[in-house]
Amino acid sequence: MTYQEFLTIAFSPVNTVLSVLLILSVIYWLFTIITGLDIDIGIDADFDTDVNSPDGHGHVPDDASGWLQFLKFLNLDIVPITYFLTMSLLLTWLGSFYIEVFFSFGLWVSALIVIPMFFISMLLTKLILKPLNPFFREINHKGEVSYDFLGRQGRMKSTIHDTKTGMLEVFVGKDPMILMVRSKDGETINHGTTVYVVDEDQEKRIYYVAEEIRF
Repeated sequence: MTYQEFLTIAFSPVNTVLSVLLILSVIYWLFTIITGLDIDIGIDADFDTDVNSPDGHGHVPDDASGWLQFLKFLNLDIVPITYFLTMSLLLTWLGSFYIEVFFSFGLWVSALIVIPMFFISMLLTKLILKPLNPFFREINHKGEVSYDFLGRQGRMKSTIHDTKTGMLEVFVGKDPMILMVRSKDGETINHGTTVYVVDEDQEKRIYYVAEEIRF
């Protein structure tokens, strides 16, 4: 395969978006390596949330919603999401690239194949990164910065009520962080509501919020 053929396939109508995202991922990692700065990257869900936490990992409680349970299934409560997304994107790009090389599907068929290929890539990424889970878990416990969130004000990124777990965005300095939260008294607190962190569980993984400070 010549270099020109490689570029033609890599930037075909099906692969252009994947190739651009992969290039941006490489730029991100180069920037991170050179500067030592880490840029928070999250997933936008139907409740408009980023999956970040105070330690840079997506902590997911056992009784969370189906979406959060899916993230836990992928080990995103242990593995930093930037690692996971980069690996998944690379595997998806490789699969799409070689399908273009060896098969002659039409444009729409090839485009539709990318969707299940991405989910397969996520499962493969889970398996590939699984041996590193103890390493990521060790970084989580020994490398995290401890913050006192009690009394802090934040904005709800999802609606919660009763014992439902949702997400709260708080700022520490200029850095946004996402906390897993529940309503203090079980009352309904809607997405976008400004609330206060009024309590936390013993393991400091679930925080309780209210629309006014009630310790």
